[in-house]
Amino acid sequence: MASQEQHDQEFTAWAVGAERRLLRSAVLLTGDLHRAQDLVQEAMVKVAMRWPRLRSGQPTAYARTIVVRDNISWWRRRGREVTVDPTPALDRYTVAAVATDAEAGLVVRRALARLTPAQRAVVVLRYFDDLTERETAQVLGVAVGTVKSQTRVALARLRDGAPELLDLIGDDR
Repeated sequence: MASQEQHDQEFTAWAVGAERRLLRSAVLLTGDLHRAQDLVQEAMVKVAMRWPRLRSGQPTAYARTIVVRDNISWWRRRGREVTVDPTPALDRYTVAAVATDAEAGLVVRRALARLTPAQRAVVVLRYFDDLTERETAQVLGVAVGTVKSQTRVALARLRDGAPELLDLIGDDR
C-alpha cells in the first residue's frame, strides 16, 4: 500500500505535467484566461480528492472532462450566448500553447470566439486536444452524432466567418 507522501508526490508530478495542457484547452474553450485558470484549479482539486482511484487510470482525461463540463454549466447558468473578447490579453500560456507565433495565436482565438460555446468545445477537443469523436462525446456527455454535427457546423462557420484562419493554414478553398 502506497503512503500518503508517495500519493502526494505522484499527484504533484502529474499536476505539473498536465496543468499547461489543461490551461491551454480551458483558455481556448472560454476565451478568458481568468475563468480558464479557475476551471483548471477546480479540476485539479477534484482530481486530488480522487487521486488514489485515478492515479492508475486516466487522470488527465478526468480533469479535461471536469474543465469542459464545468464550463458548460457556467455558460448554461449565464445563458447560451456568451460574449467572448476576441482579443484577450496575450500571455505566455495562450499564445505559446496555441501556436508558435503571436499572430497565429491571435487568429486562432478570434476564430474560436465566433463559435458558440458548444461548437468551440467540440473544435478544441477534436483539433487541439486530438480527441476522437467518441472521446469528445464522452467528455461532453453527448452522442457521437452530436459531435459530428457540431463539428460540421463549426467548421462551416469558421470557413465562412474566419477566412484569416484558412489563410493561416494555407487552405485555398
